[in-house]
Parts: sequence; C-alpha cells; structure tokens
Amino acid sequence: MFEQFKTRAEGVSAEVHRFTTEAEALAFLVGFLRTEGVADAPGQYAVFADCPFLQGIDRQQLKEVGGLWLEVTRERAAGAKVGISQMDWALADTGTLVQDASAVDKRLVSSLPIIHVALIATSGLRPDMPTWLSEARPDTAGYLAMITGPSRTADIERVLTIGVHGPERLVIVFVDQMGGTN
Repeated sequence: MFEQFKTRAEGVSAEVHRFTTEAEALAFLVGFLRTEGVADAPGQYAVFADCPFLQGIDRQQLKEVGGLWLEVTRERAAGAKVGISQMDWALADTGTLVQDASAVDKRLVSSLPIIHVALIATSGLRPDMPTWLSEARPDTAGYLAMITGPSRTADIERVLTIGVHGPERLVIVFVDQMGGTN
C-alpha cells in the first residue's frame, strides 16, 4: 500500500520519504531544514504546528536549528519558508493526505509557507476513501483538509502554475513507529 501511495503522490509532484523511527524522521527533518537554509530571517524561517510527533521526540535537536518556531501565528506562517504539520491519514489510491485541521495552526503551516512538510504515521495509511470513511468520523471534525500534491492551478489555456494558492512543494514523511497516533 505504501508503494501505491508513493507512486500516486510522486505523480503529482510530491516528495515521499519513509523512516522506521521518530529519531530517524527527526534527523531527516533537521537535515532538511538546514539544507533549505532555514534561518531566523523573514522568508527563511520555519513553523511547526503542535502535534503528537513533537511530544515523542527529543526537542533539543530542533532547538539547534535557527529560525524554527514552535509557536505559530498567522504572521509567522505567512512569512515562513517551511511549514511542518502532522497528518492523520493517507489514502493510497490517490496519494492524498487527510488532516483534522480544526486547529488553526495546522491550517496556517500547511497552506501559507512555500514548502509544506507533512508528517504521517504509516499506520494512518488506508487503501482508499471508502475504507477511510468506514472507520473515520469526519462529522466530528470542524475542518477536514485533504491535500494531494503541491498547490497547482491552470488557466483556460491550460497553462499550469504551481504554488499560487498554497505551497509550491510538498514533502511527505512517513514514520513506521510513531507514538501517539492512529
């Protein structure tokens, strides 16, 4: 099922990575933020929405990344290069991520920065929407977000533009052994 998700997500220009442990995923995140040049300057910093992943890791490594904010505001998210949030489910047949985004910080970090890094427990992977709907309770969520690839739009002449209504880049990080999730 993971390979199907990966194929579908990469087919719409997402980047997909998979790690066994939270520690491996954290090391990837820290390296990614450094590679992207995250710094404490407008347009260069990162925002990280509160999530179960943050509760299960050693945050010291994150503190060593200059320009990473764990307190999300509308202004910070709008000026951020990278936004990081945790997704609740992933749908293999379409490469779609699903998030209960009732908390405003989740919506801000997944829609305003140029790059969105989406964390997802591999246990949240479902084959398709009917399977997800049979076990999920979408009626209990105030705001459900479904994300398939980076933001894209096309005009009447079919000229494709990436990043007009959201992030230009979507980086998906699956973690096999993520605590506090599905």
